[in-house]
Amino acid sequence: MAKQDMICGLDIGSGQVICVLGHHDPDTGLINIVSAGQDPCRGTKGGVVVDIDDTANSIGNAIEEAEKKVDVVVHRLYLGIRGTHVETHNSRGVVSISRTDKEITADDVHSAVDNAKAIRISSDRDIIDTVDQDASLDGQRGVRNPVGMEGSYLEVFVHIVTASNTHLNNIYKAIAKSGFGVIEPIYSLLATGDVVVTEEEKGLGCLLVDFGGQSIGLAIYAEGSIKYSKELPFGGDLITADISHALRTSVAQAKIIKEKHGVAAKSLLSDDREVEFMGVDGRTMRNVSRSYLADIISPRLEEIFDKISDEVQNSPYADVIVPGGIILTGGGSSLEGVTTACEKILEISTRPGLPQGITGPNNIVSDPAYATAIGLLKYRPNVETIHHKRHKPIATIIKKLRDWL
Repeated sequence: MAKQDMICGLDIGSGQVICVLGHHDPDTGLINIVSAGQDPCRGTKGGVVVDIDDTANSIGNAIEEAEKKVDVVVHRLYLGIRGTHVETHNSRGVVSISRTDKEITADDVHSAVDNAKAIRISSDRDIIDTVDQDASLDGQRGVRNPVGMEGSYLEVFVHIVTASNTHLNNIYKAIAKSGFGVIEPIYSLLATGDVVVTEEEKGLGCLLVDFGGQSIGLAIYAEGSIKYSKELPFGGDLITADISHALRTSVAQAKIIKEKHGVAAKSLLSDDREVEFMGVDGRTMRNVSRSYLADIISPRLEEIFDKISDEVQNSPYADVIVPGGIILTGGGSSLEGVTTACEKILEISTRPGLPQGITGPNNIVSDPAYATAIGLLKYRPNVETIHHKRHKPIATIIKKLRDWL
């Protein structure tokens, strides 16, 4: 592979860590994915680190797997932040133009955004992202880029993302312990939306549902920008737990059954074959029909989508999502028939959310589980890149030597 600047996106999700490596193609302007790695992780819960050592090991394993496939070395990465500790706010900032020429400059816009960011937040929270929504010039809304225009009163509207600084610091410590550095933390939902939601859908109005294992991210777009976002403290792991209890098998075995043989509703079954699985004792083999499995999954899935509907209805933007519909992504969206079930329960057109404008191996770019990690590469394409030099940081060398021993 030619020597190119490699970018690394790290998604610390529910029960697993996913890493994607890619680079920018100067000819097409697209991001080319070259490899990916993933590793189970018991050190996080709902995007929050509960065991630094276990999380650090999973991060190192996932990145090392991706490195080996293309013979590169990662030093730093873009980090996806998720979980219920993330909170968002809409804010506005204003600035008066007192100069004679009245021409709006980039500095004026920056000043207005800084004013919008001057919101009151508690000392244990940090602002990790600010997204432009809209601008108003002398009372006229809908100004996409006011720079160069004339006016006396500039007002900007932004979407601000804050996160718990203690949770952020614990994630940073886990990454540092694994031998890597963070270029920038990015709200995972924004990165995912940037790569799976089209500009047309953002303009029409739509809802992005990032269906994770322990949390579900909701993002409402309208008029070309994000208007509302929310993290819900539940996800696909509830379905896994239901299967585990009903079949009297381990959670790990239940997860395999769900992913390989589960279906969102009995009416969506293509066949009703018997599925063999191991009981909770680790020795006894048992069987279950796919129709019985659907009877376990369907009620919980309906409950999850009902809660999503309630959250959307309680937001100020419940009516704007109908034209563009729902974009369903994340690992939970891989369940057979889940898109159809979502459309039926919420009565809104639904499509699967896969990364767009990306090139690379089909098993990566066509898997919604990788959408967030891929989105991290696209969301900040020109800030800084990760170089693949010959020498690794000493922390990485020590870690890998320790693992080998």
